[in-house]
Amino acid sequence: MNRVSNPLIETPIAREVGRIQVAQLLRCALFIAVMLLIWISLQPFADLGNATKVDAAAGRGPTYALFGFLAVLSLLLVAPRHAEALRSFVSAPYILFGCWICINLVMSRDPAASMQRFVLTACVFVVAATVLLLPATAREFNRWLGVAVLTFLAVCYFGVMMTPGLAVHQATDIYEYHLAGDWRGVFDHKNTASAVMAMLVFVGIYLTRSGAALAGPLISGLSVIFLFFTGGKSATALCILILVLAGLVSAARTFRFRAVLCLLPLIVLNLLSIGTVVSPALAAIARSLPFDTSFTGRDEVWKFAFASIGQRPFFGYGYFAFWGSDYVRDVDPGEAINDWVLIASHSHNGYLDSALALGIPGLLLMLALLLVVPLRNYHLAAEPGGPTPLANMFLRIWLFGIYLASLESFFLDRTDPIWFTFLVAVIGLHYLSRFRTTS
Repeated sequence: MNRVSNPLIETPIAREVGRIQVAQLLRCALFIAVMLLIWISLQPFADLGNATKVDAAAGRGPTYALFGFLAVLSLLLVAPRHAEALRSFVSAPYILFGCWICINLVMSRDPAASMQRFVLTACVFVVAATVLLLPATAREFNRWLGVAVLTFLAVCYFGVMMTPGLAVHQATDIYEYHLAGDWRGVFDHKNTASAVMAMLVFVGIYLTRSGAALAGPLISGLSVIFLFFTGGKSATALCILILVLAGLVSAARTFRFRAVLCLLPLIVLNLLSIGTVVSPALAAIARSLPFDTSFTGRDEVWKFAFASIGQRPFFGYGYFAFWGSDYVRDVDPGEAINDWVLIASHSHNGYLDSALALGIPGLLLMLALLLVVPLRNYHLAAEPGGPTPLANMFLRIWLFGIYLASLESFFLDRTDPIWFTFLVAVIGLHYLSRFRTTS
C-alpha cells in the first residue's frame, strides 16, 4: 500500500529541521569568527618598518562597531537558551567590581577616554561570556575550537613562509630591531605571539585528552614549534612551569592546598621582581639569584609606577588613562628617572598597571575577581569526581595568565588576544562550577 505524503505534517517538521540547521551553522560561524577575529585582528601582519602603522588594539573605528555587533548578535543567539548562565554573573564579585569601575570612570583624569575604552572592554566581556555558550554540546565545542585554532595556526605559518617580512621581526623594524629573526606571526610583537602559542599548547593537550587524536597533537606540536621560534623565553619557561604546577593543583584535594600551590609562587615572583624596587632586602636576595635583577630595564619603569601610585593611591588615574597620556608628563615621581620611562606604554606588570588605573581598592577587587574566584570555581568544578580535561585546560590558561601578568600588562586590555583568551578561561571556570556540560 502506497503511503500518501501529508504536507500539513511534513512541512512544519522540515521547516523546524531547517531552522535548527541554520541556527547551528550561525552559531558555529560566530564561534569561529570570534576566535579568529581576536587572535588575527583586523590588521594582521603589521609592517613594523612603517612609522605610520595603526595600532589595531587601540580599538578605533571598525573595531568598536564590529565588537558591538558581535556582542548583540551573540546575546540574541544565546540568551533564549542560556538566560540562567548569563544571570549567574549577577554576583557580589562582579557587582562590586562593576560599581568600582563606574566610580573610576567618573574620577578618571580623562573621563572621556576612559569611558570610550571601557565601552569596548564591556563588549569584549559580553562576547567572551557568550562564545562558550554557542556550542550546544562538548563535542561541538571541541570541533569548532579545533577548526578555529588550526585555521589561526595555518595563517601564522603562512605568514612566516610566504611573507616573512611581515611575520618575522626584521632589522629594519623601527622599534626593537634587536628582535630580528624572532617569529611574531600575525601579531606586532613576539611576546604576544609567544604567550598565545603557549596557551594553545594547553588547548592541544585538552583536545588530545578529549579524543581528538589528530587535531590535538597537531595543535600542540605546531604551537610548540612556533613558540620556540618566537624566542619568548618568559612564555616558554612559564609554559613548562604551568604544566607541572597544574598537575599538582589537579592532584590536590583541598582548596587551601590548591591556593598555596597557585598563589604562593606568584607572590614570590612578584616580590623578587617589582618588590625589589621598594625593598632593599628583596633587592639583595634577587641579586644573589642567577638572573637579571633589572629584568632588562623594567625596574626603572616599576620605580616610576610605584611613585605614581603614591600620588593617587585610592582612585588611580582612570581606566587606561595613564600610560601614553599627556598626564604622565605632569607626574612628579620624586626622583630622577630615565626619559624613556615617560614614553613607556605599560609597566610590564599587570598588577602595577591595575593599581595605576583603578587605584588600590580597584586592584584588590580585581585580584578577588581574577585570582581568588577562578581558583574557587575550579575547586568546585573538580569536586564531584575530579577535574575534567576541560576544567584542566581552563586552569592551565588561567594559571599562565596570572603568572604572565607579573611580566606583561594585559589585564582588562580590550581586544588584546592574551586578555581575551585568559578571560575565556576565567568565564569557563565560572560556568563549570555551576553547570554541567553535555557530550
